[in-house]
Amino acid sequence: MITNDYMMAALGGALIGISAVLLLWLNGRIAGISGIINGAFSRTAGEAGWRIAFIVGLLAGGLLFQLFADQPLITRSNYPLPLTIGAGLLVGFGTRMGSGCTSGHGICGISRLSPRSIVATMLFVGVGMLVATTLQGFLK
Repeated sequence: MITNDYMMAALGGALIGISAVLLLWLNGRIAGISGIINGAFSRTAGEAGWRIAFIVGLLAGGLLFQLFADQPLITRSNYPLPLTIGAGLLVGFGTRMGSGCTSGHGICGISRLSPRSIVATMLFVGVGMLVATTLQGFLK
């Protein structure tokens, strides 16, 4: 069993990269999760099947990891419900406004050297750092 955190991170990154390459190579699609989820509700023939399979695979991968991991998943469940709902709505709005999410821009876009994705990812990370730093005192 792999217990080294760095090895787990490297393995996880490699699996994400391999899945993104395979999806692009075999299906001609970008592994942007928000777009995949949005398209799963599409009425276009043949689009929903692979998208639902991808989403199920994401969830199954997390569940399988939990079954075989030698450490519990660290979660935090005491966030205020209005804050959680507001954050979810803002993330959804942001992914639509930014034409994608961190997985589409950060993993797939940067690997294709897309200028738009590089700028978008820098903004995601920068704003995330700013908000986390600003709100750190409020949420303690």
